[in-house]
Amino acid sequence: MTATLRPSPIAATVDFGAQGVQHGFLRLPYSRDDAAWGSVMIPLTVVANGPGPTALLTGANHGDEYEGPIALFDLAATLRPEDIRGRVIIVPAMNAPAFWAGTRTSPIDRGNLNRSFPGRPDGTVTEKIADYFQRVLLPMADVVLDFHSGGKTLDFLPFCAAHILPDKAQQTRAFDLVRAFGAPYSVQMLEIDAVGMYDSAAEEMGKVFVTTELGGGGTATARTAGIAGRGVRNLLAAADILRAPVVQAETRWLDMPDGDCFTFAEDGGLIAFLADLGDRVTAGQPIARIYPTGRTGVAPQVLHARRAGLLTARHFPGLVKPGDCVAVVAVEVDDPRGA
Repeated sequence: MTATLRPSPIAATVDFGAQGVQHGFLRLPYSRDDAAWGSVMIPLTVVANGPGPTALLTGANHGDEYEGPIALFDLAATLRPEDIRGRVIIVPAMNAPAFWAGTRTSPIDRGNLNRSFPGRPDGTVTEKIADYFQRVLLPMADVVLDFHSGGKTLDFLPFCAAHILPDKAQQTRAFDLVRAFGAPYSVQMLEIDAVGMYDSAAEEMGKVFVTTELGGGGTATARTAGIAGRGVRNLLAAADILRAPVVQAETRWLDMPDGDCFTFAEDGGLIAFLADLGDRVTAGQPIARIYPTGRTGVAPQVLHARRAGLLTARHFPGLVKPGDCVAVVAVEVDDPRGA
């Protein structure tokens, strides 16, 4: 017999069925030392105008990634009902505690929101947020865009991505939106740690899910923030929600077909890269050295590319630990629409 889940403790201060623009919060009760009846307040905006699809737009799933929040706080301040058909739900900082702390995971419970789905209504703060998205917000959505970048520990070529899926119609719709987003690179993405992901939760519901990696280093540049801002509007236009044309942009397609795309450190130390983002590398080519830092005169560990392709991501900043992903090499491919 299946147990009945209790209702979510999160309450929305907006009416998701109402028309027009609403700015409000998802309020999660959180009793703590400095506020016995305190709450975590997650800002959100809902813009609705008649019948049509619903887009759910999220940023700061990891709190140290900033292009998405920049684009979504701007969109929340400027999008008008007459600009759209349907509904747009904007959550610029879905993991609000991590966002305020500037950390990947929540400072409250160390929870990684993007590994916490489907969540629990009676769990930790992070699990309660995941549960609300799983049971309340995702079911409303037709299209989901979740912004990511490398945070404090990775740096990426700026790309928009979707996953290879068993449902090829769902996959085609996702890649159509990736193409419309118009990032400099578009990726057929492989996840190396997919358990509990927001992506999987949305895709298993049949939603069209698109994500990004738009830079990194725990900051955003004018270029990467601009890519995010243009991209979200392009995606809404291509989804037949925003009443505007898609601004065409050239994109180069990449694929991450298997685990050989990833290189990991086996020892810690100071990393010196031998190739830069966007460089073409060959299989077996040295791409980095890791120098032991406890003494001088010790030869560095040399890391090699496990396949040929484009250096798409690298570790950031300069010190690594055993087990860190230090490089990702993706393969240049043709646009899947023409395959």
